[in-house]
Amino acid sequence: MAQAIGSSYRLKTLEGSFPVPPAATPPPSQMQPSWSEEKAEAPVPADSGHTGVWPLDEHNARLLDCVHPRGWENPERPADFVYDLVAVGAGAGGLVSAKQSARRGARSALVEQHLAGGDCLNVGCVPSKALLRCARAAAEIRRADLGMEPSPGDVQFAKVMQRMRRLRAQIAPVDSCETTVKAGADMYIGKATFTGPNELKVGDKALKFRKAVIATGGRAKVPPIPGLAEAPHLTNATLFNLTELPPRFVVLGGGPIGLEMAQAFRRFGSQVTVLEGLGRILGPEDADAAVVVHRTLEHEGVRILTSVSVKSVQHTAGKPWPEIRIEVGLPGKEAETICCNALLVATGRAPNVEGLGLEAAGVDFKPGLGVKVNDDLSTTNPDILAVGDAIDRPEFRFTHMAGAMAGMAVQNALFEGEDLPVNAPSRRLSELVVPRCTYTEPEVASCGVSNAEAAKAKGIDVDAYTSQLDDNDRGILEGAEAGGFVTILCRKGTDEIVGATVLAERAGDMLAELTLAAQNRLGLAAVARTVHPYPTMGEAVQQCALQYSRARWRKLSPGA
Repeated sequence: MAQAIGSSYRLKTLEGSFPVPPAATPPPSQMQPSWSEEKAEAPVPADSGHTGVWPLDEHNARLLDCVHPRGWENPERPADFVYDLVAVGAGAGGLVSAKQSARRGARSALVEQHLAGGDCLNVGCVPSKALLRCARAAAEIRRADLGMEPSPGDVQFAKVMQRMRRLRAQIAPVDSCETTVKAGADMYIGKATFTGPNELKVGDKALKFRKAVIATGGRAKVPPIPGLAEAPHLTNATLFNLTELPPRFVVLGGGPIGLEMAQAFRRFGSQVTVLEGLGRILGPEDADAAVVVHRTLEHEGVRILTSVSVKSVQHTAGKPWPEIRIEVGLPGKEAETICCNALLVATGRAPNVEGLGLEAAGVDFKPGLGVKVNDDLSTTNPDILAVGDAIDRPEFRFTHMAGAMAGMAVQNALFEGEDLPVNAPSRRLSELVVPRCTYTEPEVASCGVSNAEAAKAKGIDVDAYTSQLDDNDRGILEGAEAGGFVTILCRKGTDEIVGATVLAERAGDMLAELTLAAQNRLGLAAVARTVHPYPTMGEAVQQCALQYSRARWRKLSPGA
């Protein structure tokens, strides 16, 4: 069972040699980052088997020591050994499944072929929020209404990215392979392939299991636009490898990832254009919130084109940047060619379900859609469950939902019939309230149904309660963006919260209270009864609740 880390990335890097991970690691994405070759610490051969993390400075070396340690030895188990639970994929879903089951006494294993921590740690939530913090600082420096002399706020992009890499490496030990072993689970690095209903292989090792959890996550979906696959484009998997700021930056997609990075790179100094195929950005969210975000980004200099059809992508190689030409069609206008040096594809996500041998395991799935799951997360094989971005429910594809689903999967797989532990929200997907947030400035956060139209589509009649942040003292003092608000939707005639939207500087933080109330059926009256500290943005939530309560006050009759 012994697992050891061989010579580390850190030591090899300091010695000056280029570290190449084990051969089991998949080759890097063809979507290479663009930077000046003379500034790269070492050439990266396309067939090197490199993990795709660049540049190999001390921070990324520390990261790789945690999430894909060099020389890792997979466990040795007897041929007749049977795991209680094997999790495939070491993102949020797999980490929680393996660690939680091990801590509850199960014989557990976790398998990861690429980077432990998954997209969130390595190429998603963590690095993107590090960039957003620097972008917000740059924007504040340029503002003239805070009693300070405004500054051009010239951004040193290389230092921004270095800070991101440092903080990502600081967070990485939480998701490390060693931490998984310390929690009591076996850790395998390699590709998992199911060979039967209760068995899979990792390299030459066969793992037998009672139960398994598919937690293989997802990847950026690249649309079939002529010339796009051949052009040097970026996705979230390669964006955070950049070390130089692209002068002209185009984003395909007006969803959360695209808009967050569009605002950040504009604040860093790039010329930015967003291309969205729908009639507006942030399609699933409240229309009023989307209008404010659209207006804010355009005010900052981001060009946003909606109802766009991308006809083709062409490119010409160049140093340090290529020349990329995007031909787009616009409603009622002639076709336009938009030129840029870096193209970020943020048009949605696709589940990683191909090549796992799911057919041999008897697990039904569809490429591009995901693993078919029941309300209890079970698949067509009753001994295999699936969670996170790998399942066929796109509304649940968030890091926090993958973790929540993993806790459900452990409970349903190994402890069926027992009382739920205090940290388990439910046994069923249909009972979960899903919080989500777009971390632009202002942020858009929502849970449940996001607007009255969405509620009506689900057959729910609602009462809406809205509080404007223009009337919130803390919002005024903080210089909050005009148009911020909190809207809470309740089932008509009751205080049952069925959805909420918050548009504010820290909307995600404010939403937690409403998600708590909705998930636990506390009702809007409970929010009204709760004393909120002054002055806080959270008072706007209470003001919505007070609208419900005041309508039900008993009033004294005249002369009483």
